[in-house]
Amino acid sequence: MLTTQATRLSCIAAMVLALAACGDKGASNTQGGASGATNTAAAGNAGSTLDKIKSSGEIVLAHRDSSVPFSYIADTPNQPVGYAHDLQMKVVEAVKTKLNKPDLKVRYVLVTSQNRIPSIANGTADLECGSTTNNKERQQQVAFSTGFFKVGSRLLTATNSGVADFKDLKGKKLVTTAGTTSERYIKAHQQELGIGEIISAKDHAESFLMLESGRAAAFMMDDILLAGEKSKAKDPAKWQIVGTAPIHEIYGCMMRKGDAEFKQVVDDAIKATYASGEINTMYKKWFESPIPPKNVNLNFPMSEDIKALIANPTDKDA
Repeated sequence: MLTTQATRLSCIAAMVLALAACGDKGASNTQGGASGATNTAAAGNAGSTLDKIKSSGEIVLAHRDSSVPFSYIADTPNQPVGYAHDLQMKVVEAVKTKLNKPDLKVRYVLVTSQNRIPSIANGTADLECGSTTNNKERQQQVAFSTGFFKVGSRLLTATNSGVADFKDLKGKKLVTTAGTTSERYIKAHQQELGIGEIISAKDHAESFLMLESGRAAAFMMDDILLAGEKSKAKDPAKWQIVGTAPIHEIYGCMMRKGDAEFKQVVDDAIKATYASGEINTMYKKWFESPIPPKNVNLNFPMSEDIKALIANPTDKDA
């Protein structure tokens, strides 16, 4: 009798385990809700982002509000513009073609320097094209597209500040933007350079406000972003970009890791824009022509480094 009872218990246990296994399998394939989409992204299945976009009927684009001239808000609330945004829209057109969904909707999510990487990694947004540096540390969390810009970190300061390079910051206050590679670099070298205080502002606009109001002697950031902030000043001629760049970086679009099919669509869209020569028109529009909101020309000609990046596209970091 004990043997019969044990046998029955074994059968029941086997049935419970089998049902649990079936339930787990069904849950892993669920993609309708937010948690399902996040689980799919975390699993890194090829094509998961495209599946999510096709199922939802929309692509979610992360954007910045003050990364001039890459991704920022100019005249229309909640409507980003910029060089990187234009490239991002090239990707949207490629996704529409890939999925045969000409009516695909676009939804925007505003991100900051601090939350842009988590927003991509956790599936809040599908793609971010702004002013995000591709480096090895970030590659552990997200994937990067073919690079679209190469920069050097320098200083924005008043023309009469007496600051010409990083060595002139001894005992002075420096502002930079929180969550950036510039912030990380300068904090690591603060003691060596003798900088009096480093202020970490929430975004580039606040960093420039700190500088403009006299609360900092200089603002450290990527040279082109400094040019963008200078263009928004009440008197741009009062400010100058100085210093020898201690670090050089390449910007790329971010997407979730482990999604080779979606990355291919993104990379191909950017490369096609390069190959057609349309990138030159886009560059002239944002870096060598008056741009909103104040119609100031950045006068930032294409460098040899950027020309090389366009001629030989790569998703490698600097």
